[in-house]
Amino acid sequence: MDQALEPVAEDQIELLFPIPLMRSPKLLNQELRDAAIAAIRADKTETNLRSEQLFHTTIANPLDSNLFREIAMLATPKLVDFGYMLFGERLNWTVKEMWTNMLESGGSQAMHSHANSFISGILYLTPSHPGSRTVFIRPPGGFEYSFRHHTRSAAMGPFNAGKYMLPEADPGDLVLFPSYLYHEVPRNQGDQRITIAFNAIPDRLDCWGYEIKFFAS
Repeated sequence: MDQALEPVAEDQIELLFPIPLMRSPKLLNQELRDAAIAAIRADKTETNLRSEQLFHTTIANPLDSNLFREIAMLATPKLVDFGYMLFGERLNWTVKEMWTNMLESGGSQAMHSHANSFISGILYLTPSHPGSRTVFIRPPGGFEYSFRHHTRSAAMGPFNAGKYMLPEADPGDLVLFPSYLYHEVPRNQGDQRITIAFNAIPDRLDCWGYEIKFFAS
């Protein structure tokens, strides 16, 4: 057969070791969102250490609040699905702590990650300005080249971008991500932005018999 007539095989790109992020649209209905917003605005808050326009309620066990308990129950099946992506098995997941964030116009949230948990989540209760959606940062570390090629003409994609901004963050949406993933919120250019954040843990992790069990306090 003439080599010139042979079909040309296409190059294949393998997505090696991606970091998953799951968005569940409209997990909270309007009634539950309104109830949460009213409860949050009536609750005692404390000012963020790095931004005077960012306020938080006290970190709480969801079992201590009927509202938080209902929200945690809605999020649990999503945690099981997302946990399967991380660990390959449908484990029992517990939302161990929950708190709220109220970001006023002009405020921002500094880059941070969540310690002592495996999955973290954000529930959006109010609209977010397009320029003030949650931004996720490529994990720092020594596994990458120390060179970059960022120019006006360079195309940014999942393999070279340093940051990722959520394309959408609508009221009622839930976003789940590995707790080690750093994230931040740019300066709020819109109205008051209210979210609920939480951390979750599985009941156990087992590596060929070397098992660790976790208990939510």
